[in-house]
Amino acid sequence: MRRLLLNKRFLTAVTLLILLAVIVLGSLPGSPINSLLKPVGAVVNPVQKAVKYSGNSISAFWAALTDGIAIRNENEQLRAEIAELQYQLNQNEEASIRYEELQEAFHIREVFSNYDIFGASVLSRESDEWFSVIRVGAGNSDGIYLEQGQSLAVVDVRMNLVGRVIEVNEDDSDILLLLHEGFQVSGKVNAVNGATFLIVGDASLKQQGLCLVTGIDPDTIPNVGDEIVTSGDGGLFPQGIPIGVIESVDTSNELNITATLRPYSDIEDLNDIFIMVPFEEEVQETNETAAADS
Repeated sequence: MRRLLLNKRFLTAVTLLILLAVIVLGSLPGSPINSLLKPVGAVVNPVQKAVKYSGNSISAFWAALTDGIAIRNENEQLRAEIAELQYQLNQNEEASIRYEELQEAFHIREVFSNYDIFGASVLSRESDEWFSVIRVGAGNSDGIYLEQGQSLAVVDVRMNLVGRVIEVNEDDSDILLLLHEGFQVSGKVNAVNGATFLIVGDASLKQQGLCLVTGIDPDTIPNVGDEIVTSGDGGLFPQGIPIGVIESVDTSNELNITATLRPYSDIEDLNDIFIMVPFEEEVQETNETAAADS
């Protein structure tokens, strides 16, 4: 009996396999089995359709899965390409800025042909809101030396006055900015025979980003909006460096007429500067002139 049951199960399994094979083969276009299955089409067709639908569903699911993976990989690749393009754009912008700064440096050399021009980046600033001293990355190792009694002018990339060098180390230098109350420079109205006066840093005006103008002659009072440049008097700074514009004039005291000056240089956002070092013969000429004047 057990052997008979086993035989029945075996025969049933074989029959089902044959029937499934026939249905699958019959679902193929142009299969000769189709003509053989016509008498039993009413029974076989629904099964064939079910098998075909299952196959199509599986194919569609697999295609969707592979397409999804491909799209995800493509998106990741596109994101990487966008990031690379953005990096290149930033690099190009940085290179463009540096190129413009170099062009400005060449212009400084053309205007002040008796000076060596040393570019440097700002390394650190004082901690107060309106900093007065900055440290820059250029020093003795770059060929910058500060002789006793000498003052090296410092300008920004547009050749506007920033301040002067007060200390030079091996690899860096300290710059006293023109807003500092210890800074002073002789200036003049940028015109033929323009009036001269003294521009100094002021503790109260520094908070407003302004300098004080003193030593004004009552007969040659500057006007609001006048451009002020270095006069060259005293030999500490070369003549013609743009300083700023007159913002206000106070004539309430005829014996002490003052004015305020707003520097051209954006001190707060300063990133790069240029140190002007006179040639050796220029230094000797200045020293001889100063000795003759004394």
